[in-house]
Amino acid sequence: MSSILNIGVLALNANQAALQTVSNNIANVNTPGYSRQQVVLQNIQGQYTGSGYFGKGVDVLTVTRSYNDFLTRQAASAQSIATADQTRLDKLNQLENYFKGGKNGLGAAVSDMLNAFSDIVSAPTDLTARSVALTRADEMATRFNQMNLQLEQMRIGTVEELKTAAQAINNLARQIAKANQDISRSQGNGQTPNDLLDQRDQLIRELNKYIQTTSIPATDGSVGIFIGGSQALVLGTTVSPVSIVNDQFSDLAKSKLAIAVAGAPPMLLDENSLGGGEVSGMLRFQNQDLLEARNLLGRMALAIGTKMNEQQALGLDLNGNAGSPLFNLAALPNGLAHVNNTGTATLGLTIQTDPSGTTSFVATDYDMVFTTATTGTITRLSDGTQVAFDTAATNPIPIDGLNITVSAGAAASDRFLLKPFNTSASSISTAFASPRGLAMASPITAEAGINNAGTVTLQNLLVNEVPTTLPAPAVTLRFIGTGQYIRSDDAGYAGLVATLDGPPPLDPASPAYAAAIAAHPAGERYTYIPGQVIGADDRTTNLPFDPTTEWDWSLTLKGVPQPGDTYTVDANPYPQLNAGNAQAMLDLRDLAMFDGGPLTDGYASAIALIGTRILSAQSAATVSADIATNLEKERSSVSGVNLDEEAARLIQFQQAYQASGKMMQVAQTIFDTLIDSIGR
Repeated sequence: MSSILNIGVLALNANQAALQTVSNNIANVNTPGYSRQQVVLQNIQGQYTGSGYFGKGVDVLTVTRSYNDFLTRQAASAQSIATADQTRLDKLNQLENYFKGGKNGLGAAVSDMLNAFSDIVSAPTDLTARSVALTRADEMATRFNQMNLQLEQMRIGTVEELKTAAQAINNLARQIAKANQDISRSQGNGQTPNDLLDQRDQLIRELNKYIQTTSIPATDGSVGIFIGGSQALVLGTTVSPVSIVNDQFSDLAKSKLAIAVAGAPPMLLDENSLGGGEVSGMLRFQNQDLLEARNLLGRMALAIGTKMNEQQALGLDLNGNAGSPLFNLAALPNGLAHVNNTGTATLGLTIQTDPSGTTSFVATDYDMVFTTATTGTITRLSDGTQVAFDTAATNPIPIDGLNITVSAGAAASDRFLLKPFNTSASSISTAFASPRGLAMASPITAEAGINNAGTVTLQNLLVNEVPTTLPAPAVTLRFIGTGQYIRSDDAGYAGLVATLDGPPPLDPASPAYAAAIAAHPAGERYTYIPGQVIGADDRTTNLPFDPTTEWDWSLTLKGVPQPGDTYTVDANPYPQLNAGNAQAMLDLRDLAMFDGGPLTDGYASAIALIGTRILSAQSAATVSADIATNLEKERSSVSGVNLDEEAARLIQFQQAYQASGKMMQVAQTIFDTLIDSIGR
């Protein structure tokens, strides 16, 4: 009878524990990170009798949680990657808002500025037309400034968000370290602290939203948390704090996540090793996407501003003076030295001239590494292309329309970061306010001879360079046949002209004329092809072109000349009535400048590139979100609380509890009957 009573008591306690556990599950159905718990029961070893072993009831062994370590880690990792992709996508969408299209976009401002020169072509002396063109130039420069300011504010905001995320990582790491301590202490009693384990797992999941981690359990019940591949963020109860710092070149445009292990100086972590999390997504955006957008904008400002200054210098203003720069542009920044450099060299950047490097710019930064004091490689960071250099043989070093000048003092392993377009968009501005300062007149003209008998006419005349010594001599092209001409800047020109013009003048159909032509040096007889460019330096070797005293021009003629016809390139005697340089400004619209595309398509190319990145980011975010959702469902199917299932178990254990009470009631009745029998 006492055995029945004891079994009933044990059963009552066991079912009460089961009911309490089920009730706890139901209560925590919406608690983040809670894992479903269940009581583990075991029967008490039976007592031997001659009639066999009789059971002695049930005992509560422990309370376990439904948990799958693999699924938990996989779900946290997938969620971390999904968070990184979504964070980057959100930032890219914000960036896209700054690169506006339509009439309010930068592309429209560039086109409006160039198109404004068409009115000057029609009316060279119209100050109103000149004022409109100058205003459009100022509006374009202002648009560059505004967009650069928006991108800079976005960079600053991203850095602040990164710093906030770093603080959250440190806070969660400290909480995990505290949980490690509590769990280690609790496991000393031989039972598993389920709630503490759930809390720590939830902290790790929250940490993975900021940065992807790897968890390694220790024998004392604690877990080590590692980031960046192998750097310990939490070891037992020790936390290595993280922070946001500048990179090795002190480049303000980039941020790095650093970790200070065991009190050592912060060590920079490569964002490519961080995996997922908000920090990874924001670092990738700032150091790649935003940086590329700023380079695209800076390249446009530098290329357009420099090219228009170059063209402005080839014209004459209304006062008859050579054109001064139309735009103010900051000097290209020097190279940034790596923090570990041991040499004393400095790097300077300039734009290539003759020909202009503006059409060869690539929107990128460059990493320059010295393998010896004079040799090494330059890496284009946008695509990884490497170019070898040797400053002993070539200095400055030409690359992508730029010249890199290296001073003495470089040491092996020195590194420099080159950012040619870093300040261009913020510094561009119009250099003068008077419309008379626009150099719209061509300083030279091409005039046909008054006695020309052929049909040859001027197709185009471009000024490539103005000589430093003025006035420069005129150059006359004289046709000696329908397909040949001679030039006045050749040594034998005057003698041949004197022979042909006499007295007496030679008949072009006469043998004497042909003999005189044949006697002229072959190197001073040029082939005429209609539509083919004739350059100022297309000369013989005995009279080399001198850009300091001679005009550098490109002349294109069309039609059929007759012997004796001439065309003369000379200084423009009436610059106020000429708009040749305004036409040249207008023609810049179609100049192949940005990756082979025309100048006016540069902004559209930038928008297209950002749009392509957004499409790629959207695809990545969708895929990673689906994977994270599916893995979380799998984890929840194991660890989550199912109310229907718990309700069924609640009824099951309620009935078992009632049966246990009935068992004790039966034992009490038997005991009372026995006492009554003895009393009689």
